[in-house]
Amino acid sequence: MSDRPFVTVAIPCLNERGFIEACIRGVLDQDYPADRLEILVADGGSGDGTRSILARLAAEHPRLRVIDNPDRIQAAGLNASVKVARGEVIVRMDAHCEYQRDYLSRCVEALEATGADNVGGAQRAQARTFFQRALCAALRSPLGVGGARYRSAENEGFVDTVFLGAFRRRVFETVGLYDSRAVTNEDAELNQRLLAAGGRIYLSRDIVVHYYPRATLPALARQYFNYGRGRARSFLKHRTLPSLRPALPFFMLAAAAALLAIPSLRPLIPLSFALYALATGTEALRVGRRLGAATAALVWAIFPVLHVCHGLGFAAGLLRYAAGPDWAPPERLSRPDLTCS
Repeated sequence: MSDRPFVTVAIPCLNERGFIEACIRGVLDQDYPADRLEILVADGGSGDGTRSILARLAAEHPRLRVIDNPDRIQAAGLNASVKVARGEVIVRMDAHCEYQRDYLSRCVEALEATGADNVGGAQRAQARTFFQRALCAALRSPLGVGGARYRSAENEGFVDTVFLGAFRRRVFETVGLYDSRAVTNEDAELNQRLLAAGGRIYLSRDIVVHYYPRATLPALARQYFNYGRGRARSFLKHRTLPSLRPALPFFMLAAAAALLAIPSLRPLIPLSFALYALATGTEALRVGRRLGAATAALVWAIFPVLHVCHGLGFAAGLLRYAAGPDWAPPERLSRPDLTCS
């Protein structure tokens, strides 16, 4: 196995006391050769005890190194990790996830087999609570996620983005690092630049990772508002989107606003809302009925939260970033000596 590429695992974190140790131990337990692996955790100034857990683990395991992320946001932490990474392959991981033991091996195998520049698996949601079970059901529905291919564990092939990602180092040397001011959507924005430069992204069924979604309705609403805002920022930055999917909730809200604002269209309001309720209710029954009537009812309530909050966030992002763009040309990674000891 000495010919395997050296791999850097990059994990941004902030106040992850409940997840970080399990995540790190899961990475340490990977079946990838230990002498071909390093783990970098970029901590954004955690104040909940996360840093002491990391210090203890780093003292026990020389492969683990903790670096500071004074900017606190994920994109900046990932960039701090990439800049000091020794790996020929750089694998982005999140603390809120559980990784199959062969995750890193499968990522490297997919890169080698497909020639892709970035590979990843599906975003498989799993639940600990009643609310999360309903949310997982909603996220399995095309109505909930707009048919995004990386949301389904059954899909395989070249796509526009994947969950997390395992990158060839040259991606950061040619396309540039993550957008350091992107609070959300940093993965999709980097992948958009990668595709525009002629790169390829591959989704593999063999790369298995599970994550825990938000645990409350207010937290979910904030998350999807921020998602929409980030998508709008990427749209204004690049003047295009890889697909229309991220803008669909915004178009839905715009249509609803038109119905309310234009007197001649107001008679259509009851029919429009009835059709939306029927469509979301039917889909909630389809994806949630095996979990019980209460779960299906909660799925029905989750759908409009996903759609409305994402659409409002997109609208807010258009207003915010059209008035004051905050992006700059991407910083590119230098090409140091990659000799690994």
